[in-house]
Amino acid sequence: MEAVLSDREFQQFRSFIHEAAGISLSEAKKALVGGRLAKRLQKCGVQSYGEYYALIRDGGHPEELQTAVDLLTTNETYFFREPQHFDFLAKEIVPAPRGGRPRRAWSAASSSGEEVYSIAMVLADKLGIGGPWEVLGSDISLRVLQKARTGHYPEERARLMPPGYLKKYCLKGTGAHEGTLLVDRALREKVELFQANLNEPLPNIGQFDVIFLRNVMIYFDIETKRSVLRRLVPALRPGGWFFVSHSENLHGITDALQQVQPAVFRKP
Repeated sequence: MEAVLSDREFQQFRSFIHEAAGISLSEAKKALVGGRLAKRLQKCGVQSYGEYYALIRDGGHPEELQTAVDLLTTNETYFFREPQHFDFLAKEIVPAPRGGRPRRAWSAASSSGEEVYSIAMVLADKLGIGGPWEVLGSDISLRVLQKARTGHYPEERARLMPPGYLKKYCLKGTGAHEGTLLVDRALREKVELFQANLNEPLPNIGQFDVIFLRNVMIYFDIETKRSVLRRLVPALRPGGWFFVSHSENLHGITDALQQVQPAVFRKP
């Protein structure tokens, strides 16, 4: 008989993912949690969600705990999501004087990599594939980072990608890979991907001209948002740019960034 996620068990997983990743799941996410974890019960040989919760919390199964985090934090994305941000990057940020430094950008919640490769395509187009630029991408989920490293995606994820970029920076799948695309190796090798939990101290990654933190803070409560911004803002150079999604805002969260236009902020 298939296990059913009880209200009590759902509350346990809500507390778990808030503690692990700062994500606040609404009551409406109960079915999503049950669906995403159902196969893990069978895989781990447990009979209920409560038993699975006890297993990942007992300290003896770190790989399974990471799998649970992966499953509960992953969200589908696509290339050039909210394309006006990439237009702004190309027209306003990249051409600005950089004082001889490489242009550095960080996709701080890069998921399966579409955002970080979108940023890289803009920089490669404007500064050359071997030009003075660096792009980093980070995520809490090891599973999506591994996906990002492959650079292999369904072609439908590129529906907003400028046609010239698709031809210049991607290989179109044929035969068994028809309907997919592969990000060109030269571009993939310019991107550095690493695991980071935005609710914990960040690794020593230096400062950036641009930070993208889009479509992630909608899952954080107000105190978690403030805590995350306190960690990320110091990683932004003075005069640097900070992007959130159009469904997010920083009002009442930080006064260290000034809004330039909706979803675009700058550090004085």
